[in-house]
Amino acid sequence: QVQLVESGGGLVQAGGSLRLSCAASGRPFSTYAMGWFRQAPGKEREFVAVINWTGANTYYADSVKGRSTISRDNTKNTVYLQMNSLQPEDTAVYYCAARLFGDIRQVRANDYAYWGQGTQVTVSS
Repeated sequence: QVQLVESGGGLVQAGGSLRLSCAASGRPFSTYAMGWFRQAPGKEREFVAVINWTGANTYYADSVKGRSTISRDNTKNTVYLQMNSLQPEDTAVYYCAARLFGDIRQVRANDYAYWGQGTQVTVSS
């Protein structure tokens, strides 16, 4: 089992940047594929990005591709989501998720067993 804690959310103006972090504890971090999802009010949780256990492979939703970068530091048990050129439509609660022995094919929320509590990102226009 793994415990996940997100941080780094906040209020930013359109065009700005944020870096979200997700710290993991418990089972060895390097055995998990890590994903980022987001959920806006009244909407379903949606996939944002995923990274495999080594960090060599990543995959992004079209909505963030080219503006966001997912990365991980297995020595720090942490996964990151760097988001640039933020827009009001990026406003949501952002969650990190973990799947044991997963890979970048895991893009559905149901693919993940472990979730953090979320961090709010608000982008003002």
